[in-house]
Amino acid sequence: MLQKIREEMFFVPNEALAASASKINASAVGNQGIRWLLLLVAWAAFFMSFADRLAWSNLAGAVSHSLTLPLAGLGAFVTAFYIGYVISNIGAGFAGDWLGPRLTLAASLLCLGLATFLFGSVQSIAMGLLLQVVMGLTAGADYVAGVKLIATWFDKLERGRAMGLFMTATSLAVVVTNLTVPVLLTQFGWQNAYRTLGGVTIGLGIVAYVLVRDAPGRAASLHTRPDFGALWPNRELRLLALAGFGALWGTWGFAFWAGTLMVRGHGLTVVQSGFVVALFGAGAIVAKPTIGLVSDWLGGRRKALVIGCLVFFVMMMLVFSQLETFTAFEIAGPLLGIGAFAYSPLMNTMVAEASGKELASSGAGVTNAIWGLGNVIVPSLLGLVFQQTGSFVLACLTLSAGPLFGAICMAFTRDAVEA
Repeated sequence: MLQKIREEMFFVPNEALAASASKINASAVGNQGIRWLLLLVAWAAFFMSFADRLAWSNLAGAVSHSLTLPLAGLGAFVTAFYIGYVISNIGAGFAGDWLGPRLTLAASLLCLGLATFLFGSVQSIAMGLLLQVVMGLTAGADYVAGVKLIATWFDKLERGRAMGLFMTATSLAVVVTNLTVPVLLTQFGWQNAYRTLGGVTIGLGIVAYVLVRDAPGRAASLHTRPDFGALWPNRELRLLALAGFGALWGTWGFAFWAGTLMVRGHGLTVVQSGFVVALFGAGAIVAKPTIGLVSDWLGGRRKALVIGCLVFFVMMMLVFSQLETFTAFEIAGPLLGIGAFAYSPLMNTMVAEASGKELASSGAGVTNAIWGLGNVIVPSLLGLVFQQTGSFVLACLTLSAGPLFGAICMAFTRDAVEA
């Protein structure tokens, strides 16, 4: 009798155990499917945000003619956008942790889409500058929301490949935008081109609101109030912020100036230099998901791979500085693209892991704002160096200083230990 009572009190029937296991397995399968859907939505949002900002490079001339804006004034529109963008990364980062990535991502896309749509109706320079600031203010949240979703839905051994796929959005946006926006301009005019981009972005915002889920289950604890004080003492984040500043110094400095440097420094045609830069971007599309997958295979190790990528970037910049023929530039272009972009998904993953799931969005926003300062400084500095010296080699050395500094900073970081 006592044995029977003990069995009833402390043992669970096999049927109950089976039912419980079935529920757990069903939940795991469900999460497995939905997280890739969420990654797809985050990727599409990041892609569309980049497409909206990159459209300016194809439409600036038409806008300048329509608004009687001097060519020298076109840079003011870019500056206006990035002023808003740097600010937005910090604010959107805290919003992603406080409000959750679903609401942050949807609101960002809806506001960005509306501002982009309205830009198609501007009739004055002042209104155009104001809308560019608004576009910048709303364009940073898609990145931080995506990082938050990856940190929340993917474990340590899958984040590398997830982040690598996510980061291909920017590289592919360069290709797709340059193929489609000129057609929209030719067929419908710059106003309707912006309206089309804005309409698609608004539609994607609605999709994000309907489909995105902040975290598996109810995990409400992942909604964290903004706390900059919790981030600032984080040594890893400070080092990653400095390393990313140096890395992006080289990456976007090259992207902004490579064409001009090859044309004026070695007499390549605009078409030839553009093809080399396209190969540079193609290297990035291949490198990002590949390096993320390798990182996962190595058990979530990122630091050594990032340092290796940055050192390779420096070496390729030094090689590039010595090239003279179009064929040589063609060969070096994709290799340089691998070094210039492969580190980015790993560094973004390290930021999320150093911040922790609760503050992943805030950490991504703060570090990306600091990284963005490199995008603001290096184009002007590199232009000054090349203007004063006319030296292709010295310009390349100026670019290589950034990733070298980044590699030194990375040497003092640590791989995350949390799952």
